[in-house]
Amino acid sequence: MTNDPLLQPYRLKHLVLKNRLMITSHEPAYPEDGMPKARYRAYHEERARAGVGLTMTAGSASVSRDSPPVFNNILAWKDEVVGWMAELTDACHEHGCAVMIQLTHLGRRTRWDKGDWLPVVSPSHAREPSHKAFPKRAEDWDIARLIEDYATAAERMQEAGLDGIELQAYGHLMDQFWSPLTNTLDGPYGGDLDNRLRFTFEVLDAIRKRTGPEFLVGVRYTGDEMLEGGLNAEDGLEISRRLKDSGLVDFLNVVRGHIDTDAGLTDTIPVQGMASSPHLDFAGRIRAETQFPTLHAAKIQDVATARHAIASGKLDLVGMTRAHMADPHIVAKIARGEEDRIRPCVGANYCLDRIYQGGMALCLHNPSTGRELEQPHEIAPADVAKKVVIVGAGPAGLEAARVAALRGHEVIVHEAAGHPGGQVRLTALTERRREMMQLIDWRVAECERAGVRFHYNSFAEADTVLEGSPDVVIVATGGLPDVDVVEGAELVVSAWDILSGDASLGETVLIYDDAGDYPALQAAEKLAQAGAKVEVVTRDRSIVPEVMAMSLTPSLRILQRHDVTFTTTWRVDGVRRDGNRLVATLGSDYGDMVQERRVDQVVVNHGTLPLDDLYFELREGSSNGGAVDYEALIAGGAQLEAGAGYAVYRIGDAVAARNTHAAIYDALRLVRTL
Repeated sequence: MTNDPLLQPYRLKHLVLKNRLMITSHEPAYPEDGMPKARYRAYHEERARAGVGLTMTAGSASVSRDSPPVFNNILAWKDEVVGWMAELTDACHEHGCAVMIQLTHLGRRTRWDKGDWLPVVSPSHAREPSHKAFPKRAEDWDIARLIEDYATAAERMQEAGLDGIELQAYGHLMDQFWSPLTNTLDGPYGGDLDNRLRFTFEVLDAIRKRTGPEFLVGVRYTGDEMLEGGLNAEDGLEISRRLKDSGLVDFLNVVRGHIDTDAGLTDTIPVQGMASSPHLDFAGRIRAETQFPTLHAAKIQDVATARHAIASGKLDLVGMTRAHMADPHIVAKIARGEEDRIRPCVGANYCLDRIYQGGMALCLHNPSTGRELEQPHEIAPADVAKKVVIVGAGPAGLEAARVAALRGHEVIVHEAAGHPGGQVRLTALTERRREMMQLIDWRVAECERAGVRFHYNSFAEADTVLEGSPDVVIVATGGLPDVDVVEGAELVVSAWDILSGDASLGETVLIYDDAGDYPALQAAEKLAQAGAKVEVVTRDRSIVPEVMAMSLTPSLRILQRHDVTFTTTWRVDGVRRDGNRLVATLGSDYGDMVQERRVDQVVVNHGTLPLDDLYFELREGSSNGGAVDYEALIAGGAQLEAGAGYAVYRIGDAVAARNTHAAIYDALRLVRTL
């Protein structure tokens, strides 16, 4: 029997959970037609198989037709959900993992032009800044039908065999009733705290009448909105006591903050460069005050913090949700004494940012997450061992080396620099993004463990690569900045030049961001923090469209404090010298309008061009001519390597400028069948 606090069982009413680690409710946006079908089931089953004690499915599963999903949530108001949830639940139960689901009505946190085009409903007409819909104020008949909808949805989940449910009460309809900022109703559902909580307790009472006393029911709620005029910490403690004393709930799942703005959401669910576990002590205070089962998750991405949360008595169950997206096998690795092999969550928030932009959740550096059916997490050994030479030790090259070594191949990596990392190393020079280096460090450690041989300071030419007669050559050389998009490009510097220190920092600087990604933001931060007056110009209608809302928040806080300005819908056409200054000419896609800026430095961010000379040199003598069978790649089949000699492939930015996830995914799906 282990003494690890995380691996101790926990009794929640009648349910015995085999450990203290859980995955909190979150919506990865995998439903099909609003149902949790095969992809959804495979995602949760993978984590159940690896040993997690409790998985909470379906963040924000909708209980009503007038709560249309804004990021592909489960439709719990449909009877057909029962069968799909039963399949998921049975699959997880087979591995000893308990299953619950989060039920909610979004209230104003949706839009009227989604789903059935029904009006958005809330206890006031107050518009949510994020989703921008003006709600109707709830009438008595609305409240009556919504209570019924909650109870019916809970009954469906009980019929599907789930162990329990939780109700969502932060930013959604239930919390909109609670908060004086969003409830302008008169009694009996508006006014003092008793009235504002009435809707919640009537919902809970209706659920209990339908499901009985043994079905587990909890509430995930904000204990402090951290908004002037909203619910404060003392209100949260009082609400916590009332939930416990009601006898209607079995656990409290505590968050802190508000989610009606991008910045508020990011403070509630922190991202890279922000403090880890910022609300843990607050959750611990609620547990101490109530002496009631308490759950919590908010950037608890490492095992040491999770262990502390349990050992110190702050929590009964600790959520490591995004961490389990990075590595679904956390519990198994803890049990095996392999904590050092856990793939770290680097806080990049690619998962959440994608769903808020209408995509499905993906992990920045684990492409198998969400693709369990097509790209299993486990790598099968190859039938025949090969010699694989990889050029480049950035994220793509390192992933290729890791996977090839797991396949049982002999792997050699050449890297021109004196250390691994590629563009990620440059990115991590910005303090708030230094966690990115963990995705490099983890891969290097895994490669070294598997016997990969690294040659640093090796500017590999064709003869070097072909020494020893490799069977496969993978070119992962990345790219270099492309600044030749403006006339007078010889007068400008790249965002990389600013980040690396290769260019001195100007005092009045214009940044032309024609890629809309991180380098421009990070260059602007560095310049502004050094005292420069910075303007960022983009031809797009919005700023940095490739950096999504939550990840943008920490940067905007820095840039706004330093009075950085953004100018949209203008492009930089040319740069010329005027004495000791530069003149940038701005044009517009919307007409023949022209503007000028006089500055002492112009920075261009326009992505990269592939470093592909080596690839084209090797391609001529290869057995496959560099060709990739896309149909086989997508289907998970092996590439056909016709003829004798070596096959050559290129991956990542050596093909075209994309992002870290694309580079790693290139490597995984190509190499796993070699």
